[in-house]
Amino acid sequence: MSLSDAQITFAKDLFDGVGPLTHRKMMGGLCLYSDGIIFALIHSDGKIYLKAQGGFIKEIEALGGERWTYQRDGKKPVGMPYWTLPDRFHDSPEDASDLARVALSYL
Repeated sequence: MSLSDAQITFAKDLFDGVGPLTHRKMMGGLCLYSDGIIFALIHSDGKIYLKAQGGFIKEIEALGGERWTYQRDGKKPVGMPYWTLPDRFHDSPEDASDLARVALSYL
């Protein structure tokens, strides 16, 4: 499954306040970049993730973000450095962009 044009437009509009964005389609999803730094993923299922490192991990978890993990057959689950964008940020481009800027400050 790949993202629709409407889903891509929504994600780009949601983070428009971060500044000039670039994007790249990957594996049915989308990567969002600010100044060449990837800060968000939109998975092919439509879930939005922010990249988190350092102190931002505890911050996004406290807001309700959940870590993206995957598991291959017969292998242990692997945690990726991305956390779901908490639901309350999906309806506010200003708040989503503010949170993305915090994420970027740790990258």
